[in-house]
Amino acid sequence: MPQTPSALDPRVRDVTERIRERSRATRATYLERLREQAQGPARKRLSCTNLAHGFAAAGPDQAPLKALRWPNLGIVTAYNEMLSAHQPYERFPGLIRQAAREAHATAQVAGGVPAMCDGVTQGQPGMELSLFSRDVIAMATGIALSHGMFDAALCLGVCDKIVPGLLIGALAFGQLPTLFVPAGPMPSGLPNKEKARIRQLFAEGKVGRDALLQSEADSYHSAGTCTFYGTANSNQMLMEVMGLHLPGSAFVPPNTPLRDALTAAAAQRAARITALGPEYLPLAQIIDERSIVNAVVGLLATGGSTNHTLHIVAIARAAGILIDWNDFNDLSAAVPLLARIYPNGSADVNHFHAAGGMGLLVRELLSAGLMHGDVLTVAGTGLARYAQEPWLSEQGLAWRDAPQRSGDTEVLRSATDPFSADGGLKLVQGNLGRAMVKVSAVKPEHRSIEAPARVFHSQEDVEHAFKQGELHHDVVVVVRYQGPRANGMPELHGLTPALTSLQSKGHRVALITDGRMSGASGVVLAAIHLTPDAVGGGPIAKLRDGDLIRLDSRSGVLEARVNAEEWTRRENATADLSANAFGMGRELFGLFRAHAAPAEQGGGVCY
Repeated sequence: MPQTPSALDPRVRDVTERIRERSRATRATYLERLREQAQGPARKRLSCTNLAHGFAAAGPDQAPLKALRWPNLGIVTAYNEMLSAHQPYERFPGLIRQAAREAHATAQVAGGVPAMCDGVTQGQPGMELSLFSRDVIAMATGIALSHGMFDAALCLGVCDKIVPGLLIGALAFGQLPTLFVPAGPMPSGLPNKEKARIRQLFAEGKVGRDALLQSEADSYHSAGTCTFYGTANSNQMLMEVMGLHLPGSAFVPPNTPLRDALTAAAAQRAARITALGPEYLPLAQIIDERSIVNAVVGLLATGGSTNHTLHIVAIARAAGILIDWNDFNDLSAAVPLLARIYPNGSADVNHFHAAGGMGLLVRELLSAGLMHGDVLTVAGTGLARYAQEPWLSEQGLAWRDAPQRSGDTEVLRSATDPFSADGGLKLVQGNLGRAMVKVSAVKPEHRSIEAPARVFHSQEDVEHAFKQGELHHDVVVVVRYQGPRANGMPELHGLTPALTSLQSKGHRVALITDGRMSGASGVVLAAIHLTPDAVGGGPIAKLRDGDLIRLDSRSGVLEARVNAEEWTRRENATADLSANAFGMGRELFGLFRAHAAPAEQGGGVCY
């Protein structure tokens, strides 16, 4: 059986308590609204006409839907063929419907949500819709569940903005039990270090496009989630530690007997935890201050995606919980780094799963008192259940204790022998504002810099300057007017090969931006999500080429070393953002750009 969790680390306890106190009023308001919605099966409130429309196409499920006795599960799916991670979802509704019937329940696809692939849109105009797609997904989830036909929800999503968007939308219906149903990673392809090497050689002009395309095709080669530890796989880790997956289901490969058994079991578990049964587990009770802290701890312990310094904030706010970057920073000081998965190491998530995976990770964090073990989950009471892993016994799907020791200590370690003593996510602040820095993949000698600034308004201008040889010296590259209200805050992943190349040649290099980097970036020191941003009047707009910048992730300093009188006198530089307002659908998102929250408040519009 899983081990009993240790006493909670006082640093984790203190952060949790201050979040609870800070959120007391907003959390109470959220829960009161849900109490008004949780008045028995929603279908009983529908008129006969409403209900008849709801089951008109339900075929063999018409009779139980009409009788109002069986629970009805609403499937919200992000299936499409643009995302390799989501292609396996094509089969899931049929599996879920059949499993639901066996559990005396029904299931209907309530709706589909958009799901864009950041890998396809990276560096393209469509990437300016990426962050806002999270809020569109949240809204689409709300539309799907607004039919009032459902007693529980099953959310089918894996990738970057999709899981946060689904969860934000589902939290508006927090009176419903909600399970997330993963699809699993693709088999390992080209080793990540080799992929990064080819990208750098291409940036330097040493290999051609044919070699680059072959390298990428060998990396991303089949159905399933991309195997590096970016935002998509960080999402899957989060759903486990927040208790929204069935235990151990995050990294089971797609289209396998175990994956299908877990999908069926998710449907049957959802049927058992509705308000129609004795084990009612609504989403709003599972997502509380403790599970939000567990999410941050999991992110830190695994060196997860920096995008979650936006997404976890937004998810928490959707549940009436207020967190900020001080909470991330203080937890980072308490939480050791237990995993090294690319870009923080050479392994991928399949190697992590084989070494012991989520079950071993959760057990180590609970045993060290770094996670709240007394939370509710879709599996019942207590996170200790997530220190187990699923397997197919002769009797069918079962769970067993995760391995006691890591199968590969270069990938996954115990809390007593971590890769580093802290989680590697740092808050830096000073006269340029507040920003987040991820140092888990940055070598110690590169974690601070003092060098002149070179200021740009787009990543394309940075790439052009690099190709012209203008950046081959110690430099802090500043890319501004990249925040949510400027252009939707696209990822600036295209900067990684050029900046990595400069660093590999011995130059001291860093990046400062009010934009985002990819969840898979990290070998170059980068202060990202700078708040306030340039559009919001932030001091990043005061910077000029040649200004001396000090960025020190160890001491938490981010400042322009400019004479105070001159700094006060300077006016903010402006940028022509008109080209970001149209093309590739961007004209549809003017309201989003006008009303988006600052990065530290989640960067969105709908919570």
